[in-house]
Amino acid sequence: MPNGIKAELDQMFPSEQDAVRELLNLIIIEGQTYRKSKPLSKVEFAAYWMTHDAFVATDNHTKSTNADENLGSFTISSPTFPDGAATSAMLDLLYNLLERGQGMSRLMRSMLEIAAVKGYTAMMFNFVLAINTPSIRL
Repeated sequence: MPNGIKAELDQMFPSEQDAVRELLNLIIIEGQTYRKSKPLSKVEFAAYWMTHDAFVATDNHTKSTNADENLGSFTISSPTFPDGAATSAMLDLLYNLLERGQGMSRLMRSMLEIAAVKGYTAMMFNFVLAINTPSIRL
């Protein structure tokens, strides 16, 4: 990445769920990008994030259980619209708050390549708030 971090993107493993849930909950509490009424429990997170193809980016080549080492995560949901647009995917994306502005969007653009390999021809962001200018730029 441009900031010198060597990042690895891979499918999310069960051992990484707590760290990614912690990361998502920090973003929910911040209130700038994810509009959820409260942080997610383990069960709520699993139902929300883990029922789709989930991926995580880490700053090392080991699987992390520490939220600080998770740079970001994304899911590709399928299908967004079962009738007429079944090849469209929905995307949920989150970044470690400490890594914003550090080139994560370049790494996470590989989500487009992954979606194409899985047979999707279009992708849309699940939900982007007007105040979330980094995601709008992405």
